Amino acid sequence: MATWKSLIVDTMEQHGDSFDNIVDFTPADLDWDREFDDGFGGENGKPFTAWTENRVYFPVCYDGAEWVASAPRNPCDEETEHQGGG
Repeated sequence: MATWKSLIVDTMEQHGDSFDNIVDFTPADLDWDREFDDGFGGENGKPFTAWTENRVYFPVCYDGAEWVASAPRNPCDEETEHQGGG
């Protein structure tokens, strides 16, 4: 079991970002602390997009396993790895 908050915080830490840095997200009624099964089998987490000053965060799913990925918010020289392949 996981929550989007726990998964996004893990990803944010990899980029020197913080949950407190979120400037906007959608949907507005997203419950960041709602637990769901992030393991294999199906998509259980509600879709979302979250923006900080430097990154955009979004859910990724492969074979039913869910996690959070991100991409730079602004043009830069960072390459984005393939998503959804585990």
